[in-house]
Amino acid sequence: MNRVDGADDRYVVGVDYGTLSGRALVVRVGDGAELGTAVHEYGDGVISTALPGGRALPPDWALQNPQDYRDVLRYAVPAAVSAAGVDPAAVVGIGIDFTACTVLPTLADGTPLCETPELRDRPHAWVKLWKHHAAQPHADRINALAHERAEPWIGRYGGKISAEWQYAKGLQILEEDPEVYDRAERFIEAADWIVWQLCGAETRNVCTAGYKGILQDGHYPSESFLTALNPDFGDFVAKLDGPLLPLGARAGVLTAQAAAWTGLPEGIAVAVGNVDAHVTAASAQAVEPGRLVAIMGTSTCHVVNGAEVAEVAGMCGVVDGGISPGAWGYEAGQSGVGDIFGWFVKHAAPAGIDSHERLTELAASQPVGGHGLIALDWWNGNRSLLVNHDLSGMIVGMTLATRPQDIYRALLESTAYGTRMIIEAFVDAGVPVNDLVIAGGLTSNELLMQIYADVTKRPLNIIASAQGPALGSAIHAAVAAGEFPSIHEASRAMGRVHEAVYRPDPERARAYDALYAEYRALHDHFGRGGNDVMLRLRAIRNAAVEAATTTHEAPLEVVA
Repeated sequence: MNRVDGADDRYVVGVDYGTLSGRALVVRVGDGAELGTAVHEYGDGVISTALPGGRALPPDWALQNPQDYRDVLRYAVPAAVSAAGVDPAAVVGIGIDFTACTVLPTLADGTPLCETPELRDRPHAWVKLWKHHAAQPHADRINALAHERAEPWIGRYGGKISAEWQYAKGLQILEEDPEVYDRAERFIEAADWIVWQLCGAETRNVCTAGYKGILQDGHYPSESFLTALNPDFGDFVAKLDGPLLPLGARAGVLTAQAAAWTGLPEGIAVAVGNVDAHVTAASAQAVEPGRLVAIMGTSTCHVVNGAEVAEVAGMCGVVDGGISPGAWGYEAGQSGVGDIFGWFVKHAAPAGIDSHERLTELAASQPVGGHGLIALDWWNGNRSLLVNHDLSGMIVGMTLATRPQDIYRALLESTAYGTRMIIEAFVDAGVPVNDLVIAGGLTSNELLMQIYADVTKRPLNIIASAQGPALGSAIHAAVAAGEFPSIHEASRAMGRVHEAVYRPDPERARAYDALYAEYRALHDHFGRGGNDVMLRLRAIRNAAVEAATTTHEAPLEVVA
């Protein structure tokens, strides 16, 4: 990498924990230059069919092994520092971000329950990854009771909390394995848990506490609400509550043990944990209101700051200081984006064109609407606006003339329609969305980016870093280390974005309006009760798979 180090240069490390791997990035404080990076793949990846010991898992489960997270510190961080060629003694801070809501039950000292020998074969003792969707029935009960009791917080989450969040997953543990629930002295986001491992201090960040832990106006849901769900659920807040710190704050300093893992100096600043999407706003120079950041990877998370608080139907939430201090941070998301495209390439595209590059090339030659298809982007459920992970994907309009590239383009377009639904919900509620900054691995697909510009009718800016979350974590580390007085100043100095790389074409945008109208009609029919066939089919599938697993030693593979 091209760089010139000065004798007084200082560096920070950002660590981005994704769904399948963790990435470490070394960044120069003065200008945000990215000097070295390294990736460590999780040894157990996503545990979805059986525990490492062989115990089969039901449908819609997604677990992880916390040791994989420690291994990122042990392998990726030293490798990144080595690749950067900097003196580790010049590193002044480390920050991390994580997928969310990814949570785990632990003992009071932070030991994960799955690392206690007697609980290792109990599924509920393991980390529940963000896309663990088996708690949907528990989320449905939480939402129904919240509306029945007119709980004041439910409107801040668009009227529904998600099956992915802390309360649904906690209630599932209680009701399916009460012994594990009782043994859990803490129930903690993975972001906060790995910070605990780094600095030896238990903290909670305002981002995950607000968006995933239903902390609003200084209060969690009441004990009376929780006991109305289940008489034994009243102590849940005590398990997940902890010292709450704002984003950019110092959670503590690097312990001797963590220094040995990472090769970094003992005593450097450890920033408060954060969510991978929200931390990216700093690297995208999008901490001011009106600029929406879409972090596009396996899924997409949409975050935008607003000057005022508003309740937006179907959103993941609005949190004071949830993205950056001094603003109301809004979050929405799509549970499947890159995962959908990857599914088609892996399982449906014929040999010879079974690559993203070839399918994109073929799809790019089509006029808008030339394939005659509309798809619904619910292959991994719907996070926003419907907040229902039992929904599934659909393609309408296929004929004997339909080609693989037609389907592929329809899938690309479906995710753009889903993003437009989210943007329009924000705007209708009074939250401005002036332009978009796109981050994540999908920015390299020029066809996809132009489709998003045309469908949303907004210019697309592209983050200048290929490692937006890791850079964002490094920016927060610089603030925690005292290098900048606030995230806003650090973002201006260290963040980078290419402005208006893609602009909407008026003719294509008009053509997409007609297709988007059809998407909305299908969205509302199948997602708002016009026909619940998707829910019935999933129930039939789950019953069949569960019956089969009781008569087979090997678990059946289920594609959610």
